[in-house]
Amino acid sequence: MKLSALTKVAAIGGIAALTLTSCAANESASGSTEGGAAASSLSGNLIGAGASSQGSAQEAWVAGFQTANPDVTVNYDPTGSGAGRETFQQGASAFAGSDRAFKLEEIEAGPFDACAADSGIVEFPAYISPIALIFNVEGVDSLKLDAPTVAKIFSGEITSWDDAAIAAQNEGVTLPAQNIVAVHRSDKSGTTENFTDYLTAAAPAEWTPGAIEEWPTEFGGEAAQGTSGVVEAVANGVGTIGYADASRAGDLSTVEIKVGEEYVAYSPEAAAAIVDASPLEEGRGEHDLAVTIDRSTTEAGVYPIVLVSYLIGCEAYEDAANAELAKAYFNYIVSAEGQDLAAESAGSAPISDSLRSKIQPAIDAIS
Repeated sequence: MKLSALTKVAAIGGIAALTLTSCAANESASGSTEGGAAASSLSGNLIGAGASSQGSAQEAWVAGFQTANPDVTVNYDPTGSGAGRETFQQGASAFAGSDRAFKLEEIEAGPFDACAADSGIVEFPAYISPIALIFNVEGVDSLKLDAPTVAKIFSGEITSWDDAAIAAQNEGVTLPAQNIVAVHRSDKSGTTENFTDYLTAAAPAEWTPGAIEEWPTEFGGEAAQGTSGVVEAVANGVGTIGYADASRAGDLSTVEIKVGEEYVAYSPEAAAAIVDASPLEEGRGEHDLAVTIDRSTTEAGVYPIVLVSYLIGCEAYEDAANAELAKAYFNYIVSAEGQDLAAESAGSAPISDSLRSKIQPAIDAIS
């Protein structure tokens, strides 16, 4: 359903109230001269919404971009991937952050109200991070688990921490006879879809719902809103386990995942490696760079539960001001400076030069 004009204004006002700001200083995103940073000619407001996984990175990107462009205000509301895509489609934001790309049938159904008539959309990976399995079990600092065991834990088939399937992979670890509380996202979430996509690929016999954004209620467990809600529920619970963007794991214990014959701890490097080794999806537009992650790989040193979070905009905007600002902001985010800033602030994996070379033509096409 399209938003009315009044509703769009209200939505934009609500997003604008959540402006992410910082006084961090960065070099100009608009170019420089031999004498130093060039003065920016950009001005106006740019509104975005979407993936909460990008929250910390967006705070850093907004701060750096606004420092380089002091007459620009960027507002990013981390409402979740599903809400972000809907807000963008309805024209209440100029761009979206999403932990999955739009599906082909969603693109065909349209419309995208921020975009000019007959415009395609621009989608590309901007934030790469492992999804960590975080847990809180007294006396247990680390765990090793394979995909079938993870699937059985989150589907409710394995209910106690001293289950034989867990014990067999964790020799020497004293596991309590304690109920497992599996925490999942209550909201429509790209993190959930990435996690369940891994389970679908790596444990198809044990995980049958497929790759889904909304958790299947028949599996029970504890529901929590957003990334921060899952982290809080695991941290404050007893015998809890959940999944969250690794940058938000903090001091919580995490699981090493079995890949091939070894168990691999999450790391930005292992996450970036699997993205570079994965192909782009077929059948998409020239500037729609959705990646098909090989979740069932047995390659050494690769971490398969990875979140690839996208930036989404228009090839051609209805509003020329949005086009100019979105293009400049996207360029800043994918730059080496922007990616290094996100890595420092959020623990993400900087995109490779190879991936950047594929993304740049998509950003250049924005008008």
